[in-house]
Amino acid sequence: MGMPVTVEIVGFADAEAAINDTFGYFTSVDERYSTYKPDSEISHINRGLARENWSEETRAVLDLCEQTKRETNGYFDIRHNGKLDPSGLVKGWAIEQAAKRLRKQGVKNFYVEAGGDIQTNGVNSSGERWHIGIRNPFDLQEIVKVLAVSDEGVATSGTYIRGQHIYDPHAPNLPIETIKSLTVIGPNIYEADRFATAAFAMAEDGIRFIDSLEGFEGYMIDHNKIATFTRGLERYVV
Repeated sequence: MGMPVTVEIVGFADAEAAINDTFGYFTSVDERYSTYKPDSEISHINRGLARENWSEETRAVLDLCEQTKRETNGYFDIRHNGKLDPSGLVKGWAIEQAAKRLRKQGVKNFYVEAGGDIQTNGVNSSGERWHIGIRNPFDLQEIVKVLAVSDEGVATSGTYIRGQHIYDPHAPNLPIETIKSLTVIGPNIYEADRFATAAFAMAEDGIRFIDSLEGFEGYMIDHNKIATFTRGLERYVV
């Protein structure tokens, strides 16, 4: 996936095997969906592989991308310059699938993070909710908020690390410059990640979109270093 992946497991006897299984799973996801690997399934699709020859999983994932596009009024769109790039959904989806694999193995307390998107379950090694920091996009050494979560997903979209990699599909040639980061807490990382991507594409309107979703909270930092957050965020703040 071209990004760091972190897995922490607490209080499970065979943690090493569970961690190895998780990393093996992420490797398989990368091999199927990477737009940088010429032999990945998504690369074959972009070269013209007919839908009837797609794997069942890939059809399901690309259908989820279309569903998200409809649910966000087109602000989530995986088609770029005639090619499909589902990474805006696949990362959160893959983390959620990895979490399901851990639960199936009986792991109750864990933290899975890939490229800044996080799924938590249970408690940390201190027996408390997992603590997640929101970085200051203008000073990456500073944490501006700490969130305490137990079984939720936390996703952050922004341009302060990877540059202008998110765009507004309704104005694809205009860079998004009015906001710098948008963090979303959702019922799981799949939901949090896909809506964080879409909300960032909405620029300053994105935080209002998150506020309108039941079961979601958000924290946005704009280009003037001003934070705006949803009405229920405070219950997660340490």
